[in-house]
Amino acid sequence: MSTADSPVIGVLALQGDVREHLIALAAADAVARPVRRPEELDGLDGLVIPGGESTTMSKLAVAFGMLEPLRERVRAGLPVYGTCAGMIMVADKLLGGREDQETLGGIDMIVRRNAFGRQNESFEASVEVSGIEGGPVEGVFIRAPWVESVGASAEVLATYDGHTVAVRQGNVLATSFHPELTGDHRVHALFVEMARRHARAGLAPGGRGVCVTAA
Repeated sequence: MSTADSPVIGVLALQGDVREHLIALAAADAVARPVRRPEELDGLDGLVIPGGESTTMSKLAVAFGMLEPLRERVRAGLPVYGTCAGMIMVADKLLGGREDQETLGGIDMIVRRNAFGRQNESFEASVEVSGIEGGPVEGVFIRAPWVESVGASAEVLATYDGHTVAVRQGNVLATSFHPELTGDHRVHALFVEMARRHARAGLAPGGRGVCVTAA
């Protein structure tokens, strides 16, 4: 059940590292649950799109009837956080993807798929992220994308080796790296706070109202 203090955040569970995000969100004081069907989007205060394989995720979103409902939620202002493949999914434009690959949009940016190299070139690095206190976060980069360019509405939160690796635009957050694999939950805490503010706005008199369903 959604409350102002414990927002309900879904993790898109079509493909990718779902379990790790559920654990990180729970550690950041959210009520976390997997989401596979359009009706499971109801009652959410936020949604995480995990890392995985972006072309497979795109195909499965179409096959499960999730693509348009997800796009509608993004357009309506639902807080969304995409990591790695999830960053690709929330990009308005994509380089290096399949011609038929779909994205949800949400951030005015151009993302290059697999920009940091292949699976065997994966690495871990310290990344300073704007808005997160306590020093750099450890980011795991696995076949990670980077951001080629951002529009005027998007805010760059972090760079690594000269490339943009974390971006925010309104209620949409994206990172090239996987903070859920490190045990450092500060990026998730930042997103949970975004969802918490969204929930509080809805629960306030005159707010949007929250449709709550059982987890």
